[in-house]
Amino acid sequence: MIPSFFIAHGAPLLAIEKNDYTQFLQKLGKILPRPKAIVLFTAHWTSGTQMVSNVDEYETIHDFYGFPEEMYKIKYPATGDATLANEIEALLSRHGIPCDIDSKRGLDHGAWVVLSMLYPDGDIPVISMSVAPNLSPSEQYKIGKSLADIRAKDVLVIASGGTVHNLRAVRFGEENHIDEWAEEFEDWLEQHVKVWDLPSLFQYQSLAPHAQHAVPPHGVEHFIPLFYAMGAADSNRNAKLLHRSYRYGNLSHSVWQFG
Repeated sequence: MIPSFFIAHGAPLLAIEKNDYTQFLQKLGKILPRPKAIVLFTAHWTSGTQMVSNVDEYETIHDFYGFPEEMYKIKYPATGDATLANEIEALLSRHGIPCDIDSKRGLDHGAWVVLSMLYPDGDIPVISMSVAPNLSPSEQYKIGKSLADIRAKDVLVIASGGTVHNLRAVRFGEENHIDEWAEEFEDWLEQHVKVWDLPSLFQYQSLAPHAQHAVPPHGVEHFIPLFYAMGAADSNRNAKLLHRSYRYGNLSHSVWQFG
């Protein structure tokens, strides 16, 4: 069974950069078993009700501003999978989770930046999924858990976000110093994720050091994909931190493998 993953998508510039993190993601895509399809929860698609994409061919959404012109020329030619989308809708319904189907939305940069590193040819069908910041962590975990069965069918579940993602605190151009508060939050998170301590993780906002700074209200949608990825591996509670690095003082690039 293919593990599920939480993968930080960082800043959009990763799509054209070559650094330790992009090289790690490219290598990861080569060593993973090739999936039949990918289900990807993206922090850049938020909704009140769980959304499931059912798109024949995705447009590439360039949902950022002020970047080099070449960024806006990038296309990721992914297709959808109607059969899998219908199966996901049925699984969510079976677990009492309301959902709606979206047949128009393209892939935002939270999706295609990660996918272009792992599978640059764009030749694996993709189902894009929203995240719901209004739900509790336990409810977000339940959504991921409801999809656990599809992993047995060689479907790769990815949750794309960022565990420390406070754009008001980042210092663009800063590469040599890592803020202590960001490291302390990540250390707490690592400690509790590795032992699958859900009671503490679900209360991270009150228990984790510097949680309000690391996961501010305007950035919570980037943190919560972690719960979807963990939920998808609930039947095999094994967590491995595969990579962690930082950019711009505190923007974390972390990759977790579950299952």
